[in-house]
Amino acid sequence: MTLPGSSYSKSRITSEQALQKLKHYCGYRERSHAEARQKLYSLGLFKTEVEGLISRLIEEEYLNEERYARLFASGKSRIKGWGKQKIRHALRQERISEYCIIKALKALDETEYADSFRRQAGKKWDALRSEKNIFVKKNKWQQYLLQRGFEPALIKSWSFPGENNAGTAAD
Repeated sequence: MTLPGSSYSKSRITSEQALQKLKHYCGYRERSHAEARQKLYSLGLFKTEVEGLISRLIEEEYLNEERYARLFASGKSRIKGWGKQKIRHALRQERISEYCIIKALKALDETEYADSFRRQAGKKWDALRSEKNIFVKKNKWQQYLLQRGFEPALIKSWSFPGENNAGTAAD
C-alpha cells in the first residue's frame, strides 16, 4: 500500500536494474565510491543492497578508488592548475583513502607540475605590476598561490623577477 504523497511505490527498482544503471553511470566517466553510493541511494535502494552492489562494481572493475584518485589528481593539476594541497583536500572531501591520495599525488608528473607552478606564479606576478608596495604585492601573490593549493616551500623557493631592484623601488 502506498501513502498519498509518499515517494515509496510498489514498482521499486530491483537490484539488477540498479546494477545496470550503475554500470552505465560508471562507464560514462570514472566515479568515486561515494558518488556511486549516492546514486544508488537516489534510486531508492536500502543500505544492504547498496553495499552489495558496490562490492560487485568493485569486483567487476567498474569502481576503482586508486584509479579514480590518479585521474582526478592529474586532471585537476593539468586542466585547472591546482596544487597538491588543494587536490589532497578535494580527494579527502570525496572520502578517498589516504593511501590512494598519496599514490595519486606521487603519480603526478613533477616537471609538468613545476611548469604549471612557474606559469601561474609568473602570470600572477605580472598581473600585480601596478601594485607599488613590494610587500603588498608579494603578499597578494603568495596568497593567490596558497589558494591554488601550492605548497609553502615551493612558493618560498620562487625567485621574484627583478628582485635585486625590488628593494630600491620600495624605498
